[in-house]
Amino acid sequence: MRTIGLDRVTLAYDDAGPERGTPLLLVHGHPFDRTMWRPQLQRFAAERRVIVPDLRGYGASPGAVAGWTDFADDLVGLLDGLRVPRAAVAGLSMGGQIVLELQRRHPGRVAGLLLADTTAAGEPDRDQRLSMADRLLDEGMDPYAVEVLYRMVSPHASGAVADHVLAMMRATDPAGAAAAQRARADRPDHLPRLGSVAVPTVVVVGAEDEFTPPADARAIAERVPGAELVVIDEAAHLPNLEQPEAFNGALLRLLERVDRSEDRSAIAGD
Repeated sequence: MRTIGLDRVTLAYDDAGPERGTPLLLVHGHPFDRTMWRPQLQRFAAERRVIVPDLRGYGASPGAVAGWTDFADDLVGLLDGLRVPRAAVAGLSMGGQIVLELQRRHPGRVAGLLLADTTAAGEPDRDQRLSMADRLLDEGMDPYAVEVLYRMVSPHASGAVADHVLAMMRATDPAGAAAAQRARADRPDHLPRLGSVAVPTVVVVGAEDEFTPPADARAIAERVPGAELVVIDEAAHLPNLEQPEAFNGALLRLLERVDRSEDRSAIAGD
């Protein structure tokens, strides 16, 4: 693990792999941390640079966001600090929503998108989101973690995966998670702008995801020009952990498209 001091925040992150091809930035969901990307870091750091941060208020990154755009701006600060001009960016659940915000606010930094088990729509129930923030502060993470574990992962998940997911949720700072929930309650609706996304895009979803079901993934894929939709069987909300081979295959196809696109752009620029 490394750390980097940015404006008003210190982020913990992993940074591994050679300077070859387009760098890959992986953005975790709520209420997890960067270790949820362990299978992808192990697979892709053998061939390219892979950057995996803990978001502000999660994992080993202290503090709490003041507003929704903080997450995306933190990621740009991280890329700036690591001197990475553009990256293929993958985000899952809340991470996917953050990635969409990153692409909206800083489109030149995003060379490709993988949006996993997420929605591009605005918050459907703001009051419920705010109530959840209050609950996390009042009760801590453990009751929520136990309650949702087998909605996060399917009954097909191995015991090791379920234990990892439960441990991540229990270890999350309630204050950081609550602040993120409040910020998330005010996130914008990205559906109307998806037709303007002009980078290679893959949309992935677990077939048994109850939080963001396949219909949400189709709504994104149908609007982004040229997007590929991948539905992964025997997986719920965390297909990257439950079915890593299938998920990595989808991510590999994105990276191959991104590398080709970046090579063409470099040639045209010359």
